[in-house]
Amino acid sequence: MLSNKSKAIGYIMLSAFGFALMTAFVRLAGDLPFTQKSLFRNLVAVAVAVIVLRREKCGFKWEKGNLPLLILRSTCGTLGIFCNYYAIDHLVLADANILNKMSPFFAILFSLVLLKERANVWQYLSVLAAFGGAMLIIKPGFSADTFPAVIGLLGGMSAGAAYTFVRALSKRNEKSARIVFFFSAFSILTSLPFVIADFHPMTFAQFMCLMGAGAAATLGQFGVTLAYQHAPAKEISVFDYTQVLFSALLGFFLFGQIPDRLSLLGYLVICGVSVAMFCYNRRLDAKEQA
Repeated sequence: MLSNKSKAIGYIMLSAFGFALMTAFVRLAGDLPFTQKSLFRNLVAVAVAVIVLRREKCGFKWEKGNLPLLILRSTCGTLGIFCNYYAIDHLVLADANILNKMSPFFAILFSLVLLKERANVWQYLSVLAAFGGAMLIIKPGFSADTFPAVIGLLGGMSAGAAYTFVRALSKRNEKSARIVFFFSAFSILTSLPFVIADFHPMTFAQFMCLMGAGAAATLGQFGVTLAYQHAPAKEISVFDYTQVLFSALLGFFLFGQIPDRLSLLGYLVICGVSVAMFCYNRRLDAKEQA
C-alpha cells in the first residue's frame, strides 16, 4: 500500500505534465483573448467533473459550511488562470510556467495565515530565495516586457492561495470532484460576459487546441486537487517543478523557444531551493519519527 505522501507525489507529477501540456495547447491556439481560452478550457473540466460526480453518486451539493471556502478557492483560481494565460501568450513557455510555479511558496505563506500551519525560519527563507529567483526571470524595469512577467507572478500568487483553500476544503471532507466542478463552473460564469462582449471566431484547429488545453488542464486540476488532499504543500512542492522541465521541452520542440541566461539562473535558484527544502523537510520528518 502506498503512503499518502507517495500518492501525493504521483498526483503532483501527473498534474505537472497535464498543466505543461495545457500551456502548449494554449499557445498553439494562437491570437485569442485569454478569457475565451479560459472559457473553453473550463467547459471540458466541468464536463469531466459532472461525469465523476455522477459515477461516485455523491451529488453536487457541497458539505455544510463549505460555500465560502469554495467561492474563495474559485475566485483565486480564476484570477490565477487569467494571469497565467496572459503570461503564456506573452512569455517564453518555461518562464510563464516557473512564475506560476511560485504557487507552492505562496501556499506556505497563505497556509500560515489561513490554516495556522506554521513553517520554520528556513522555510520562510526559502520563500525569499524563490522570490529572488523570480526577479531574475521578471528582470524588473519599466519596459513593456516586464508587465507580462509581473502578471505571471500574480498568477502564481493567486494559485498558491487557491491551493491553500483546496487543503482547507479537504480538511472539511469536501469531495475533490465537487471542488473541481464548482471552480470550473465559477470560472465559466466569470469568463462568459467577456467572451460575449469580445468573441473571436475560431478555426477548427484553434477549437481543437482549446479542447486539448481543456483536457490537459482537467488532468492537471484533478491531479493537484488530489495531491494537496493527501499532503501539505511543504512536503510535495518540489515535484511540482517537473512542469518546468516538461514546458521547456515542449517550448523548444514546438516553438523553438530558448530561455535567456538570467531566466535559466532563475530556474536553477527556484528549483534548487525547492529541492533543498524537500530534503530539509524529509530530515525533519525523520527526526520526528525517531
